[in-house]
Parts: sequence; structure tokens; C-alpha cells
Amino acid sequence: MKLQFTKMHGAGNDYIYLDCRHGEMPPHPEQLARELSRRHFSVGADGLICIAPPQLADGDATVVMYNADGSEGAMCGNGIRCVAEYLYTHGLQKDRVELDTARAGRKTLYRVAPHRWRAGMGRFSTRAADLPAVGLGTGPLLDVPLVAAGRSWRVNCLSMGNPHCVVLCREAPPTGVQLAEWGNALQQHPAFPRSINVEFVRADGPAALTATVWERGSGATLACGTGACAAVAVLVLRGNCRRNVPVSVTLPGGTLEVCVLEDDTVLLTGCAQTVFEGTLEI
Repeated sequence: MKLQFTKMHGAGNDYIYLDCRHGEMPPHPEQLARELSRRHFSVGADGLICIAPPQLADGDATVVMYNADGSEGAMCGNGIRCVAEYLYTHGLQKDRVELDTARAGRKTLYRVAPHRWRAGMGRFSTRAADLPAVGLGTGPLLDVPLVAAGRSWRVNCLSMGNPHCVVLCREAPPTGVQLAEWGNALQQHPAFPRSINVEFVRADGPAALTATVWERGSGATLACGTGACAAVAVLVLRGNCRRNVPVSVTLPGGTLEVCVLEDDTVLLTGCAQTVFEGTLEI
């Protein structure tokens, strides 16, 4: 069976995209995600995203994502921007795109420049039940003590449709082996029964952050759209950043822009680039 695919990235957060709007989903997509995501041995990516028919008549498509380890993802801010770009460049000449997600509801995206989209990411929540988180109180989960990797942490946890644990750093956020050790320990902490995405964040000013990311199901990634949103939301709640003011989040793969509105709605703006297209035998 031949499979046509497109490799795309948003700030270095790369996925393999399959257009399933006019056919069936591939058999065993979780296994396919594991096989195709292997860097150096296959296409290589942070995961697989299938573009399926919309769930509702007024939608343009449904986004179904799988992490590199085959687990199904709840939401990907960089991924949905790339889906909007894919649809735009494959015949859907609309500057506003309506995307359904399997677990995080409807997302509306606007084309603000060539290869650049703004996504309405919905409202964040700091309630423990929405992550979920156990043993940390009911929320808001801000500046909560936690022990992991033999260290004491103060963590900030919230949901952007998927769960995030934000750790504020005074120095440069960790990378390499340190990021893997700390990120993995926090991700697998018993307080997070469904695992969690981890962001290490340094505030560089009232409208600028630097962050590194350890994503559940993928490990270290060059960027995370929902992670950038979570980081800015935490800094807004803690008084470091202001609402209605765009904040630049610098990640290893590029810069994303996040704006938290008065009603806790979050807007995410960034690039969406095609890397290459190809055909596979499966």
C-alpha cells in the first residue's frame, strides 16, 4: 500500500501529515506513528497527524494526532497551524479555518501572513481535575511544592486542552541530559496519572520568555505551542506578564507569540512550514 505524506513544522516542532479527508484512516495509526517518527531510521518527526473529515458540517477538517511513541495526543498548537497551512495550500483558499480536535474541541485559525497563522487555543484551567493532577490540592495549581529527581520543585500546573507543568527558572532553561532527566522525572510523577508536558521557563522581561520543553510521548522537542501558551498563562497569573499584550516565547526551534485575553482565552501565533512531501510503502 502506498502512502502519500507531507512533513511540516511549526518552530521546529515537526510532524508527518496524512490527508485522510477522502479516504479511510491508515490501519494501526499508533504503530505507524512509532515507525515513521524514528529519526535517522525513517522519515523522523515528533509524531503523526491525520487530517480527517470535519466532525460538524461547518468545519473544515478534524485533527487526529499521535505522539512519537504511538500514544494519542490531545492537542498540538503547532500541529493545528500546520494543518491550516496544509489545507490552504491544497485547495482551501480561506483565511479562516475551523478545525475539530479529538479531545480539545473546535479551534479557529486565521491566516495573518504567508505561512503564518493565529490559533484561538481556548481557555486555560488551573483546576486539578482538568489536568488531571492528584495530591496537589484542587487548584489553582500555582507555586505548588513537588519532589522529583531528588530535588524539591515549585511547579505551576494548568490545562490547555492537554496538561502542562511549568517550572520557572532564574538561569537558562535546561537542555540535553539535564532536560531529559528533570523533564522525564516530572512527566512521570505520580501526581500526574495521565503524564504531563513539562516546560522550563525563564522570564526575560514583561513580554519575552525563553523556554525548553519535555513533551509526554515525544521527549525533548524544539517547540511546543500549547506549552508556550501554558508558560505565558502562568506568568500572567503570577503578575510577570500582562493580559492583552503579545508575549514572545523563544524556544530552541524558533519564536512563538502568545497573548492571554481578559477571559483567559489564549491566542497563539507562529509559522507553519512545509519541509517536503513523499510516498511510502506500508
